[in-house]
Amino acid sequence: MGELRSLQSWLRSDPDVRRSAAVDVRGSAPRPGEMGSTLDMLQLVTENGWSAASFVLALVAWRRTRPQPSRVEIRRGNSVIVLAEGSDEEIERVIRALDADRDEDEGQ
Repeated sequence: MGELRSLQSWLRSDPDVRRSAAVDVRGSAPRPGEMGSTLDMLQLVTENGWSAASFVLALVAWRRTRPQPSRVEIRRGNSVIVLAEGSDEEIERVIRALDADRDEDEGQ
């Protein structure tokens, strides 16, 4: 949960992300006898002015501050987009995928 809180804080401090998105950490409460929640996630709710590029670049910048950058799964609708290594090619692929998903959502 600490990494998610760190990412939440990082994204909230980015003016481009903050201007067009709400960022919240979500998790389920542990059941009796469990040590933690079963699933923790960061939820990003965006508005019309949302920029996939701004979000992904902020995410990549945050990952670079981590001692061991972890694999990040971005879920949007039924799509799952993975950011694993942070290469320029991967960053471009993630931005294109998010933009394509957004275009599909707007076309519905």
